[in-house]
Amino acid sequence: MAQRTSSVTIRDVARKAGVSPATVSRYLTGTVPVSEETAQRIQAVMDELRYTPNTIARQLATQRSHAIGLLLPDFSHTFFTPLIGGIEAVVSDERYSLLLATRVSTELSNKPVPIGPHNAEGLIIFPGTLSDQEIIRLNKAGYPLVVIYRSSPSGSTVPSITAENVRATAAIIDHLIEEHGRSRIVFVRGPGDQEDSHWREQGYRSSLQDHGIEHDEQLMITGMFDRTLAYRAMSEFLNSDPPHFDAIFAGNDDSAIGIMDALREEGIHVPEDVSVVGFDDMELSSFLNPPLTTVHAPTEEVGSSAARCLFDLLAGKEVAQATFLPTEIVIRRSCGCPHERLLPLKTLNK
Repeated sequence: MAQRTSSVTIRDVARKAGVSPATVSRYLTGTVPVSEETAQRIQAVMDELRYTPNTIARQLATQRSHAIGLLLPDFSHTFFTPLIGGIEAVVSDERYSLLLATRVSTELSNKPVPIGPHNAEGLIIFPGTLSDQEIIRLNKAGYPLVVIYRSSPSGSTVPSITAENVRATAAIIDHLIEEHGRSRIVFVRGPGDQEDSHWREQGYRSSLQDHGIEHDEQLMITGMFDRTLAYRAMSEFLNSDPPHFDAIFAGNDDSAIGIMDALREEGIHVPEDVSVVGFDDMELSSFLNPPLTTVHAPTEEVGSSAARCLFDLLAGKEVAQATFLPTEIVIRRSCGCPHERLLPLKTLNK
C-alpha cells in the first residue's frame, strides 16, 4: 500500500528510486539535467508514493524573486519583438523583472533549463524550448506556467494562449478564390513540429474543399517560417518545371519576403501573374512592394495576455485552460486588390 502523500519526503523518493536526495531535487527543479532513465525512475516512484513536491512552493514563499521568465528558441526573429513588448509591459506594471533565455529543441536532452523555480516565480514557454515531459513535471510540482502558440500537454493543467489560425487561413484563401479567381494556390509549410503550421494547413485545405478544389500535393513546399529558407524553397520550386499556379500562401510574412524575392528574380510579377499572401502582419509587411495582404495576428496581445494569465496564477486565481485570440485579414495590393481594408474575424475561445 502506498504511503500517504503527507508523510512522504524527498528522502523516501530518493531511497526507493536508488538515487540521492540531491538528484531528486535536481529533477524537480530542472537546474541540472539528469538522465532520461533516472528521470523516469524518479517520476515512477513519485507516482507510486503519491508524492507531491512542495519544495518549489516553499521556495517561492520564502525567496520571492519578483521576476518571471520567458523561454524562446532565439532572439533574432523580428516576430519576437512585439511578443516580448507585450509581456514586458505587463511585467513592468506589476513591478517585476522579465528574464529572457533561449533553449532549442536539439538541446533538450543535455542543456539545463536556464529559467525556472531557482530564479523566477513563473514561466512563459514558446514552442520548442521545453519538452512535454519537462512542462508536466514543473506543472505537477506546482510551478506556475503558461504556454503560448501551442496547446497544453495532455494530462497537464497548464493554460495555453495563441492566435486563431484555422479560420484566418481559410478566410484569406477564400478571398483569393472568391475575389480573384485563384484556384492553383501554393501552400508554404512552416516547421513540422509547430502547431501554427499544422493549423494553417488545415485552414488551407478546408477552404479548397469548401470550393470544390482538389488538393494537389505538388503545390506544397516547405519554407520553415524563415525568409531565407522560403526563398530557397521557392527558387527550387520555380526551377523544377513546376505545375501551373496562380497564388501563394506564404506561411508567414517573413517567408513571403523571401518568396517575393524569388518570384522577382524569375520575372514573375505580383500580383499581376501571381497573388501572394502571408500571416502575422509584421511591421515591414505594409512597406513591401507591393504591400502584403496578410492575416493580422495579435502578437503583442498574445504576450500581454500570457503575462496577465501568469500573474493571475501567481495570485491563485482561476484562469481559462485555452484562449484563442481573434485575427483579421489585412487586404493590401499583393493579392490583387487596389485598396487596403480589413476583414475582421470573430473571437474564438474554448
